[in-house]
Amino acid sequence: MAVTQELPPKGGLRTDTPATRKRARRGREGLTGALMVSPAVLLLIVFFFVPVGLCFALAFTNARLISPEPARIIGFENFSRLFSDPLFWKALRNTLYFAVVVVPLQAGFALLLALLVNAKIRGVNIFRTLYFVPVVTSIVVVSILWRFMYQPDGLVNNLLQTLSFNVVQGTDWLNNPTAAMPAIMFMSIWQAVGFHMVIWLSGLQTIPGELYEAAELDGADKWQQFRYITWPGLKATRTFILVTITIAALSLFSQINIMDRTATVVFQAVRVGYGQQETAYASTISLVFFVLVLAVSLVQRYLTREKG
Repeated sequence: MAVTQELPPKGGLRTDTPATRKRARRGREGLTGALMVSPAVLLLIVFFFVPVGLCFALAFTNARLISPEPARIIGFENFSRLFSDPLFWKALRNTLYFAVVVVPLQAGFALLLALLVNAKIRGVNIFRTLYFVPVVTSIVVVSILWRFMYQPDGLVNNLLQTLSFNVVQGTDWLNNPTAAMPAIMFMSIWQAVGFHMVIWLSGLQTIPGELYEAAELDGADKWQQFRYITWPGLKATRTFILVTITIAALSLFSQINIMDRTATVVFQAVRVGYGQQETAYASTISLVFFVLVLAVSLVQRYLTREKG
C-alpha cells in the first residue's frame, strides 16, 4: 500500500494560519469601512474643502462672477480695500453687537427652560414640544411671519396697545434704525432657544440624582445645588452650546435678508458676491469672517477649558 506524503506549501511555510486569516478579515473590514465612509468623505471634500480652498485662492485675485477677462493675482489689494471700507466695519459692528447680546440671552433662557422642563411635573412633554416647534420650522417661514407681525399694524403693536391700554403705540420695527436689530434679536432667540434647551436638558440628565439627594441631606438649598452640582456638571454641555450659538450668531443672514437690510458680514459677502458679481472681494470677506469665527471659538474654548 502506497503512502502519500503531504508536501509543504511553496516556500516551506503554511500560509493558511489563524494569524493570516485574522489579517485577511481585518483587511476586509477595513475595506468595508472605507467604502461606507467614502460618500461622506467625498461630499465633505466637494462641498467644504474645495470651496474653502477656492476662497483662499480667489481672495488674492480680481476674479468676477461673469467677466470676459481672465482673473489675475493682485496680492493684498482686496484686503486693503476691505479694511478701508466703512460698510464692512459697520457690518462687523452689527454682527458683533448681535452676537454679544444673543449668545448670553439665548443660552441663559434655554438653560432656564431646561431646568423647568426637567422637573418631575405632569404635562412636561407638552411644554418640550411647544418650545421645540420653532426649531423645526424653516427660518425663512419664521422670518416672513415675524416680518408681518412687526408691521405698524401688526400683531406686536396691537398687543402692546392692548396690554398698555393704548399708552404704548409701538413703532415700525424693521424700518426704525434703533429698533430693527433688537427686533431681529428677539425673533432669533425665540426661534432657536428650543434647540439649545434640548442640549441643556441632555446635559442635566447625565448628572447623577444621588448627588442632589446627598446635598439635600446636607441641608443645601436649590441655589447651592445649582452652583455646586448642576453648573459644574454642565461644563462640557455649556462649552458646546456657547460655541454653537456664537457661530450661528456670527453667521446671521436669513433673518436680515428677509426681514431687514441691516448690514452684517455674511449678508455683505453674499450681496457683493452675487449682487455685484465681485467674487474675489466676496471671498476676501468670507476669509476674514472665517478667521473671526475661528478666533472667537478658540477664545471660548480657552476660557471654558478644564483648569488645574
